[in-house]
Amino acid sequence: MDLLTPDLGLLFWQVVVFLGLFLILRAFAWKPITESLNERENNIQSALDLAEKTRQEMTALKADNDKLLAQARTEREAILRGAKETADKMVADSRVKAEAEGKRILEQAREAMQNERQALVAQMKKEVVTLSLDIAEKVLRKELSDKSSQEKLVNDLVSNSRLN
Repeated sequence: MDLLTPDLGLLFWQVVVFLGLFLILRAFAWKPITESLNERENNIQSALDLAEKTRQEMTALKADNDKLLAQARTEREAILRGAKETADKMVADSRVKAEAEGKRILEQAREAMQNERQALVAQMKKEVVTLSLDIAEKVLRKELSDKSSQEKLVNDLVSNSRLN
């Protein structure tokens, strides 16, 4: 016999052992191995799906965040614009009130000056009248200090009244 050619009995037993081992592995090992591979494939697919879902959610969240940020900027600008308008209005109102108050104070000062001027003129007239009367009284007393000048004044007044 040749070393390279196997014997028919050996070949038979090798085929029987191979088929037996194949059936045993198929019954007990093949099913758990394929289930394990399928389970691993499902786990990997679930992880990929979850990653894709998470990526989509992150994209949606980023879009929402960008939208909220834009809205917040718009609101901030509106608030700042409103505050500036309010401040400008307050300044303008204060300016108008200050001008009106200034005009009112100026008018009061003019009226007070006019009243003081009128009071001063009235006081001066009163003093001039009083002074004139005092002077006239002194002049008349001096002129009428003797009896002859008194008679002359009476005669002149009487003659002037007949003419009128």
